[in-house]
Amino acid sequence: MPDIPSSARVVIIGGGISGCSVAYHLAERGWTDIVLLERRQLTCGTTWHAAGLIGQLRASRNMTRLAKYSADLYRRLEAETGLATGFSQRGSITVALTEARREELLRQASMARAFGVEVNELSPVDINALYPHLEVSDVVSGVHLPGDGQADPANIALALAKGARARGARIIEGVKVTRVTTDCGRVTGVDWRAGDEQGHIAATHVVNCGGMWGRDLAAQNGVTLPLHACEHFYIVTEAIPGLERLPVLRVPDECAYYKEDAGKILLGAFEPKAKPWGMSGIPEDFCFDQLPEDLDHFEPILEKAVARMPLLAEAGIHTFFNGPESFTPDDRYYLGAAPEVAGYWVAAGYNSIGIVSSGGAGMALAAWMDKGEPPFDLWEVDIRRAQPFQRNRRYLRERVSETLGLLYADHYPYRQVETARGLRRSPLHEHLKARGAVFGEVAGWERANWFARPGELREYRYSWGRQNWFSNQRDEHMALREGVGLIDMSSFGKIRVEGRDALAFLQRLCGNDLDVAPGRIVYTQMLNARGCIESDLTVTRLSETAFLLVVPGATLQRDLAWLRRHLGEAWVTITDMSAAEAVLLVMGPRARALMSRVSPDDFSDAAHPFGTAREIEIGLGLARAHRISYVGELGWEVYVSADQAAHVFEELTDAGEDLGLRLCGLHAMDSCRIEKAYRHFGHDITDEDHVLEAGLGFAVKTGKGDFIGREAVLRKRDEGLSRRLLQFCLCDPEPLLFHNEPILRNGRIVGQLTSGAYGHALGAAVGLGYVPCCGDESVAELLGSVWQIEVAGRPVTARASLKPLYDPTGARMI
Repeated sequence: MPDIPSSARVVIIGGGISGCSVAYHLAERGWTDIVLLERRQLTCGTTWHAAGLIGQLRASRNMTRLAKYSADLYRRLEAETGLATGFSQRGSITVALTEARREELLRQASMARAFGVEVNELSPVDINALYPHLEVSDVVSGVHLPGDGQADPANIALALAKGARARGARIIEGVKVTRVTTDCGRVTGVDWRAGDEQGHIAATHVVNCGGMWGRDLAAQNGVTLPLHACEHFYIVTEAIPGLERLPVLRVPDECAYYKEDAGKILLGAFEPKAKPWGMSGIPEDFCFDQLPEDLDHFEPILEKAVARMPLLAEAGIHTFFNGPESFTPDDRYYLGAAPEVAGYWVAAGYNSIGIVSSGGAGMALAAWMDKGEPPFDLWEVDIRRAQPFQRNRRYLRERVSETLGLLYADHYPYRQVETARGLRRSPLHEHLKARGAVFGEVAGWERANWFARPGELREYRYSWGRQNWFSNQRDEHMALREGVGLIDMSSFGKIRVEGRDALAFLQRLCGNDLDVAPGRIVYTQMLNARGCIESDLTVTRLSETAFLLVVPGATLQRDLAWLRRHLGEAWVTITDMSAAEAVLLVMGPRARALMSRVSPDDFSDAAHPFGTAREIEIGLGLARAHRISYVGELGWEVYVSADQAAHVFEELTDAGEDLGLRLCGLHAMDSCRIEKAYRHFGHDITDEDHVLEAGLGFAVKTGKGDFIGREAVLRKRDEGLSRRLLQFCLCDPEPLLFHNEPILRNGRIVGQLTSGAYGHALGAAVGLGYVPCCGDESVAELLGSVWQIEVAGRPVTARASLKPLYDPTGARMI
């Protein structure tokens, strides 16, 4: 029976590479009383059978940062611990078999250069020189990342465990955590069982690194951890005589990856439709186990692989392997503090990239636990993005059957998931559908992204060029600019904060001054202690003691968690009202005329100025009209109870017919907001972007008194800015921008775009992005540089501006 302590500072649940990495990095930071409990043996779940590919380039700068950290860590672990990790920096090649994939690889290469990752573009001849066994007659192009490699996953985990033990962590096998215990919303420890023995460890922190088992363990405490196991297949050949050391090879158009190791080839697959597994939970005794072979399922991959690498036809199959791995609804893992229980942390759901992710994820989580905040923006993988409904097992089973295959699918811009759809719908969903809406999904909400014309196909035709909805978006965009458009934004997060201390509570959290008259709308940010942006929102004062906070639907859970974290002893009630009200945006130069047709109220600028909200009569009912705009035009957001929403929609559409009212989607709203240089949380502004560097100092009132981040704002004002957010408009009207394209100043990469879209009113693609600046540099010097945006390897000249290129004075919103 192992000697199990009765208390610890932190208990880590799970002895795969993720748990071992967290233990290692907490110990490296000087934490003591670290206990890791593994139900069976270290690495026995998923880690032991992972392929061990180390690819540094990820979808964003910070995810790449974490992957590069992992590679560096695994390179030095062997020297530190004396355990071989099998790390071999042999590079990787990804090949394109289509022009669409070639465009994707070129854009990825541009992104790699912006992120500081070495990358080389390859011709078919170049590919054949690096990988001579490959059939390249139909290969279009490829890219080579020399810094990539491969490693032995189990040995890395054991080396991390050894390093953690050397710094005092206790790692105990054969002990299962049966429950995380809590009291008053805080972790108090874990209950454990080992054979016939059971007991309790008191702890203030618990980290769920339970992999496939993590979801059900989290659910015991009401913690949302949406993941589901899928079967993952690969084969390993017999030794092939004369086979030399080869780089890792990916052929995503054939759903395959290849890894040479000890003269054998491992061929793995991310097939388009995966096989979920463990619908009734993961078996208690699962340990270094395999799942039944399914050669019929793998055969289409194998058939293409033999044609791609003919030597496989002569090689015997040594191992046909099928093992489970956990996948998430959006193909991104979960990291951070669970919002439901204080002291409950998560690092799980790695979507088959757990080896390259776990080193960096363990480092980042340890820093987060140590300092109380993430070391940099981790919103992509933040557990707070998870929605409570995603605990539903049928939803997870359906979705992960798709997300496994999306790893190697074409990563087209605006690509929409297809499975597990239709759960969260606006009260106007059927009205929009009947009028040609083509829906996308955010946080489970079905939202009209664009509207098909009569007779048009109501689906996406993806490409890297102008997709089939481009002209639809242009018409919707220009309706908002020149006429009047109607957008359903019922997916907004709506949080009611009320009570005796509501004003003082929000004044402490928000940078702007909320001590305004009832009916006033205040645009503000909630900042962290570094003056960076935790939330971007509007706050409407409804009464002396009640406020309505409107946030993006995708960040609702994050924002609720931030509010509750800082509640303390305040007499305040926080209520999620998101489903109670629909929201209709009436926007454009003719918005006032339309509103006046459906309501007897006065919508003149004098009676209803910008930044105010009031109750109005509309049709036969009542609503609340907010004079605010995210598209940069005159307009109102109409908040109406869900039961009256359809009536109000019908009143507006009937009255707007001869005004040219057009239903508009989220794509048009996004292109309008980028054209107007409005920021978007998660892209242009994050919790590592200082509010002043984001150009939002106008929304911060340091004179109102103390608030979180005030000292950091004052300090930055004194020190001066080191970077600024600029808007760019391409001088060539043809190329398209999405995000992450490199920004070049005088021929040198200095940053990358945070967001981009086609600006139909400006006549070219537009983007936003941060660039370095010097304190003594004038605006004229900054903007007078030669600016370019690299699009798929080609630099395109751009205009740069600090002010919005569209309507810089805001005159159109009057």
